[in-house]
Amino acid sequence: MLAYVGGYTSKDRNGTGDGVNVYRIDEAAGSWSHVQCLGDLVNPSWLTLDRRRPVLYAAHGEGHEATAFAIEPATGRLRVLNRQPTQGKNGVRLGVEGSDRYLVCANYSSGTVAVLPIEADGALGALRALVPLTGRTGPHPTEQTSAHPHDVAFDPRGRFCLVPDKGLDAVFVFRVDDGGRLVPGAAPSVASRPGAGPRHAGFHPTGPFAYVLNELDSTLTTYHFDADSGALEPRQTITTLPPGFSGRNTTSEIAIAPSGRFVYASNRGHDSVVIFAVEPSAGTLAPVGWEPTQGKTPRFIGLDPAGAMLYAANQDSDTIVAFRVDRRAGTLTPTGHVVAVGSPSTIVFR
Repeated sequence: MLAYVGGYTSKDRNGTGDGVNVYRIDEAAGSWSHVQCLGDLVNPSWLTLDRRRPVLYAAHGEGHEATAFAIEPATGRLRVLNRQPTQGKNGVRLGVEGSDRYLVCANYSSGTVAVLPIEADGALGALRALVPLTGRTGPHPTEQTSAHPHDVAFDPRGRFCLVPDKGLDAVFVFRVDDGGRLVPGAAPSVASRPGAGPRHAGFHPTGPFAYVLNELDSTLTTYHFDADSGALEPRQTITTLPPGFSGRNTTSEIAIAPSGRFVYASNRGHDSVVIFAVEPSAGTLAPVGWEPTQGKTPRFIGLDPAGAMLYAANQDSDTIVAFRVDRRAGTLTPTGHVVAVGSPSTIVFR
């Protein structure tokens, strides 16, 4: 198995990274061996894979473009295919819709969602659509002064995407039509609690549930998701923090077990992964426990495709820490494997 790691490289983001790093994982031993560093890239802070082609895409924190990389099948090494402007600033998240014809980018700082066509070889075409997000801003005096879309999460069929907006305290629902236009869902958005700051979203693999992680108030909301209309109905909001914790904290990433039995979320400040058990019929959550990430500021957590390992990318301690997943209990146990890499913020597995 191969792992692709992106992160922050620029001084204005306190970046210590050097590009996109490629690793080969020995799944029996759990060790990572370095394959390649593709440098000369500024803040390749979010990565996503093409659904069918051997192609990797990157969004660039504080940047104005998206990049496509070809993956060499035998070695996993990368080469740049092309770059395309997203007509916005600070692309923080990318998603590929179900037909593999369009890439969707959330431009955090400019409050827009962009659509770029994907060519036959995986290269990116010129901008097809650009949608500004509008609404009433939240009450936070510095974090909610304008629209801030922070994710593009497609449902398991790749039909609808959720775009949580941290600045507007809302989760927007879109689908991409045949021409590459963003079409609002039957219910175009759903409001969060004031000041929650919706950040990232994920879907249950088999049940009609979506989960949205709220950055500013350290909560996670369970929604019923209508796969035909895209409508969201809130069912529960629960804290990501343990009882008695009173320090400063923001949430960062959500990961859902392939079994659908557990949901994981990362805390920055408490520097932990919270583990939730999923109630099968309602999709609601109950805390199982909290596991320290053994580093500072876990901006990203991710499960390997089998759900056997969870990796925490500690942005401010320049480490990726490996945890073995108990797939019956959901609990995490550190394996002792730690990968040193500058300012990691995203990992994808192939």
